[in-house]
Amino acid sequence: MNTILLGFAIIVSGSIGYFISIALVTTSFYKNRANNYLSLSLFLLTSLTLFGWFDIEDTVLEFLNNPVLEYLFGVTLFTYFLIQIQHKYLKESWYKWLYLPFICSLIIETILYLDTIFNFYNSDFVDLQFHIMDNASFVYNVFLIFWGRKLIKGSHTISEDKKSWLLRLNLFIICIIICWLLSTIEFYVFDSEYATSFLWILLSFLLWWVLYYGVFKLQIIVQKDEIHQYLVSKKTHNTQAKKKIRETTVSKIITSLYILMEEEELYKNPLLSRLDLANRLGTSEGYLSQIINQEINKSVIQFVNEYRIEAAKNLLHDPVFNKYSIEAIGMEAGFKSKSAFYSAFKKSLGMSPGAFRKLQKTS
Repeated sequence: MNTILLGFAIIVSGSIGYFISIALVTTSFYKNRANNYLSLSLFLLTSLTLFGWFDIEDTVLEFLNNPVLEYLFGVTLFTYFLIQIQHKYLKESWYKWLYLPFICSLIIETILYLDTIFNFYNSDFVDLQFHIMDNASFVYNVFLIFWGRKLIKGSHTISEDKKSWLLRLNLFIICIIICWLLSTIEFYVFDSEYATSFLWILLSFLLWWVLYYGVFKLQIIVQKDEIHQYLVSKKTHNTQAKKKIRETTVSKIITSLYILMEEEELYKNPLLSRLDLANRLGTSEGYLSQIINQEINKSVIQFVNEYRIEAAKNLLHDPVFNKYSIEAIGMEAGFKSKSAFYSAFKKSLGMSPGAFRKLQKTS
């Protein structure tokens, strides 16, 4: 493996990591309490990656190297998980004691660092102290990460999308810990560093993944949940007014279909299929399609998307939701992806959701 190229990749990823960390606490779109802790976690992980790859011995940065940052990384990431799932542990008085190992390691590391100047202790004692702290930090991080995973799985206060993202991030951290363990074993048993190089690559990839998928996508999910909670709290149903069924329409299926759309807002389920609708109405897919086509002169997807588009139009028109992204509004309206939302909206209104929002602001 070309160490120069690997070093360059790690520097670039490190720069991305620091950029994300700063953006999370300075950009209004991302800024919130949970992201403050995620920002600190990414900052620490980026620093551990750079400090671990590049030689920082005999420099002031050596003071910040393992295991001090490792103790702080685990607890800040655990706090991030607790905030995201709104767990009651955050209000417990004992919770703050989770930071005690970091404080103790900081004090010990300060004493040991001063010893390099005054030579108070035997070097063998210093090495032993370092190994004990390093191994203890590993065990502490493993404990917090798996504890966090258990709490996320058992949470009933968040959406499935958010839970899936948090579990995915947690799993990635577990993979890093496993690689961390393997690299340590390899170094002491085989006196090589192939696993160590892979660890730095994995850490670098995590930073890119968080930037590309994690930070932005999770924020969209958070915004979507906020929109939904606001609508529920206000007990508003931002859909079109109930359609009057023609007097000649006596079909119980069509009547029930309107009830599912307008009262249960079934269209907000992004995974809603023709089979799901047919099952709810107690009929077959083919017969449902035939009835909708004959009575409403539309396909099933056109019928469902009309409700979604109308819901999105109402949200885009309301100034209360101006702070939310268009993608989050599309998700709340029931569209599975940004592309599906843009395509259906433009096909229906002849303009993009962004253009529609701007038009409403100027009118």
